[in-house]
Amino acid sequence: MKVLDIKACEATTSLALPLFSDRVKAGFPSPADDHLQRRLDLNEELIAHPAATFLVRVTGDSMQEAGIFDNDTLVVDRSLNPVNKSVVVALLNGEFTVKYFSKIGSEIYLKPANKNYEPIKIKPSDDFEVWGVVTNAIHHFNAA
Repeated sequence: MKVLDIKACEATTSLALPLFSDRVKAGFPSPADDHLQRRLDLNEELIAHPAATFLVRVTGDSMQEAGIFDNDTLVVDRSLNPVNKSVVVALLNGEFTVKYFSKIGSEIYLKPANKNYEPIKIKPSDDFEVWGVVTNAIHHFNAA
C-alpha cells in the first residue's frame, strides 16, 4: 500500500458534530433512539498530538485485512514509537508505504495485511525510516 498524498494536520479550529447517546443499529431504526448526548469534536477524537500529526491518502490493497482500503485517509502520529503490530507509515528506499511494523530481535519487518503480499525484511543497506504510527483510518465510501 503506497501513500498518495501527505497533508499537515491543522487542528486550529473546532469541528463539533452531534454525537448521539445510543449506538446506531445495523437493523431497523427505532424512533426512540434519537437522543443527543453531547457534541463530539473530531479534532479531539482523532488527533492526540496535533503538532506531530499528519494525514495521508493511500492507494493499494496490501492492508485491506487491517481495514485500510484504497483511497482511505490515515491519521498518523509522529510522536509515537512503533511497537510490534503497529500500523506505520514508513519511508523505504525513497518510497512511502503503509504496513504492520514487526521487530524480532534486531531484525525489522514491514508486514502486509493481505496474503497476496510478502513481508519486507529491512536490510542494513536499506534507507529506512518510520514516519509515524497510524492512529485512525477514515474510510471513504463511494457515492453510487
